[in-house]
Amino acid sequence: MRRIILAAAVALAATACTGSQPHDSAACPVVEGALPAWAQSGFTPPDQSVPHVLGAGGDIAAILFGQPLRVPAQPDRNNKILWVSRPTSVTTPLKTQAKLNGSDLTVDREVADGPGPSAIDLPKAGCWTFDLTWSGHTDRVDIPYIDA
Repeated sequence: MRRIILAAAVALAATACTGSQPHDSAACPVVEGALPAWAQSGFTPPDQSVPHVLGAGGDIAAILFGQPLRVPAQPDRNNKILWVSRPTSVTTPLKTQAKLNGSDLTVDREVADGPGPSAIDLPKAGCWTFDLTWSGHTDRVDIPYIDA
């Protein structure tokens, strides 16, 4: 019985946040709830439930309008991420370096006008860690992409 439980635990750990897993797996969680007050501008009602990921440093929110994000992107739905910066002074592009967890694969993307709307397509499904820089600020978010 212990072997069966151990095998199940190993299999579960090995598949956490792969393309076949749900978008809210423990390794790459997406919050389905109210945004922090500083990110609610433009939402009516402001406390509505919205799928999002908060930056580890608390300076950015990735609001996932294309949830779940897919690889490849679907022709009728973009992988839309609205980046909302807590610091309000933004004068440079938002630069992202996304790394597929458990691999050496990295992808660089840029949102020209700084945090705001974007469509970020990535080459493989899985949990992606985004290292973000903009206007002297940095933060990190984990965002899942699933197989289409």
